[in-house]
Amino acid sequence: MDNRKYTLQEVTSTSDDRAFFDVVDRIYAGNPCWVRPIDDSIRKIFDPATNPLFREGEAIRWIARDHTGQVVGRIAAFYNREQAALEEQPTGGCGFFEAIDDQEVADLLFDAAREWLRARGMEAMDGPINFGSRDSFWGLLVQGFEFQPLFENPYNPPYYKALFENYGFKNYFNQHTYLREINVGHLSDSVYERVKRLQENPEYRFTHISKKHLDTLTEDFRTVYNKAWANFSGVKTMSAEQAQKIMNSLRPIIDEKLIYFAYHNDEPIGFFIMIPDLNRIIGDFHGKLNWWNKLRLMWALKVSRKADRAFGLIFGVSPEYHGKGVESGMIYAFEQEVKKLPYKSLELAWIGDFNPVMMRMVESYVCASRHKMHTTYRYLFDREKEFKRCPSLRRKRSE
Repeated sequence: MDNRKYTLQEVTSTSDDRAFFDVVDRIYAGNPCWVRPIDDSIRKIFDPATNPLFREGEAIRWIARDHTGQVVGRIAAFYNREQAALEEQPTGGCGFFEAIDDQEVADLLFDAAREWLRARGMEAMDGPINFGSRDSFWGLLVQGFEFQPLFENPYNPPYYKALFENYGFKNYFNQHTYLREINVGHLSDSVYERVKRLQENPEYRFTHISKKHLDTLTEDFRTVYNKAWANFSGVKTMSAEQAQKIMNSLRPIIDEKLIYFAYHNDEPIGFFIMIPDLNRIIGDFHGKLNWWNKLRLMWALKVSRKADRAFGLIFGVSPEYHGKGVESGMIYAFEQEVKKLPYKSLELAWIGDFNPVMMRMVESYVCASRHKMHTTYRYLFDREKEFKRCPSLRRKRSE
């Protein structure tokens, strides 16, 4: 007779896959803040045909069952050799973790991920993270449980923090989400003075996009991104193909007056990409984006305009223009359109504590306040090895 309290099972069948997704209905039953992500968005992450990280990597998923066969947890593990090699020690990842409030379940799942990664040459694992870009499904919510999450931003019960830390995960870095109510006149007088000086200088201009010029703007986005972000360890230079893929994925939901660019002598120096927050719409989709829900989504976005929260997906300013008020100029341009728009608030996600310059710009020039916090944890397989937090971007630049 098998007396084990919980058993682990690799996801290999259609029924396993369904159980992997549906366990969330048990974990979040009755939670008014939680919004179930679209299942297919996560499913594609584990499809080698759609995720290029499989070219140099692997991924695996498990579910945990109790003695009655009921699913009580899930986890995925993955690595990409190229990304793993960028770290001090080869580092893989675990993510899409869900579990009941039982350390034994969590340990079973974490052990499986750790041993699978160790067998493939990894010496550490980060989690909970995505087997893909950092702008979605990345980090553990540790502050802000009372607020609805942004689209594809992680949400979890408060007890997950103890499950990770009791196992031995340590805080590698924090990701802040900032909130700014959308109304005219919210910027400080000093910021308006800075914006006024830029406006009076004909060399600068700030403008929202037109979908007609999206191809040109894609290259402008890539130019600024590679100056603003690609100098951080672990962030690669963006190719033209990658930039085009990002813009194409956003095309169906783009609101032209939510995306702004800054130019100096017609050269791109900054961008501020916001999208309507789809979590304001998809709460009753139950993770399904079938043809009917797609119609409902487009109607809510384009006609009834039910998305009343803007999601600051990513923004960047070329380093040589930091401190000149460029980000304020873009926000000011947005303010001029806000009265015509349905958005009441703006949330900017994924501002890492390793980037104090960006934090200061958001707080001082965008005039947003800290609202939620996620933590990216790291677990070193060699428990005697010294743990080091993520290096500061500021220190890297000075070096």
